[in-house]
Amino acid sequence: MSTEPQAPVRRITVPQIRARKGGDPIVSLTSYHAHTAAIVDRHAEIILVGDSLGMVMHGMETTVGVPLELMVMHGRAVVRGTRRALVVVDMPFGTYEESPNMAFRHAAHIMKETGCGAVKLEGGARMGETIRFLTERGIPVMAHIGLTPQSSHVMGGFKTQGRQEDTWPLHENDAKIVAEAGAFSVVLEGMVEPLAARITAQCPIPTIGIGASPACDGQILVLEDMLGLSPRPPKFVKVYGRLGDQIEEAVRSYAEDVRARAFPTEDQVYR
Repeated sequence: MSTEPQAPVRRITVPQIRARKGGDPIVSLTSYHAHTAAIVDRHAEIILVGDSLGMVMHGMETTVGVPLELMVMHGRAVVRGTRRALVVVDMPFGTYEESPNMAFRHAAHIMKETGCGAVKLEGGARMGETIRFLTERGIPVMAHIGLTPQSSHVMGGFKTQGRQEDTWPLHENDAKIVAEAGAFSVVLEGMVEPLAARITAQCPIPTIGIGASPACDGQILVLEDMLGLSPRPPKFVKVYGRLGDQIEEAVRSYAEDVRARAFPTEDQVYR
């Protein structure tokens, strides 16, 4: 048996993700807890601790009500559960929009408290100054344009972006500005496919699509959506598992056993 020590697993870095532009597709998924993160870590390059956890785990109507410390708590859990993937933590609504200084304080808090490798914030051209301020001070930023859920109240809901072709230059400019400001990648969400493909071709940093285009440099989904745990997943989700049905069946079987005094048996008690 070999006694040679195994090489330590090294985390994927921001420069490595940036270098994937135009290369092999980048696999990304959300995760909010250590045990699912450990599974995703074996297959994905990026794990996003998304503020979607407010809706997925805490029953909120939108992501607007998610507090900073909730993101920190879940971010810690995901970092603890992983060894390989780049962990990115969302900056929740109200923690970065006011000023670059405010954004830096909260982003630094997230990174120090969680040990994550980068933060993500929503907004295009309007956030260019903030992205530059953060990246110049050592905080890697993933940008997010198109359908930005934190702005759902202004948008009038979760509406697909780019349906009117005369709006395309605004989205293209958003991608250009965030890349020039120093973002290492940009999420394109809820965007008509030709526009997302066009931005991907123009943009010098990797694009990560969600409801966008197969041409994007990577893809991301909410883990609970693709596992079949969400009751009404969006159109852009491919459901890869039916865990909701399996959990329901397991709980039903457990309840039946308890009521029939068939659990616990001799195998589950101490003598």
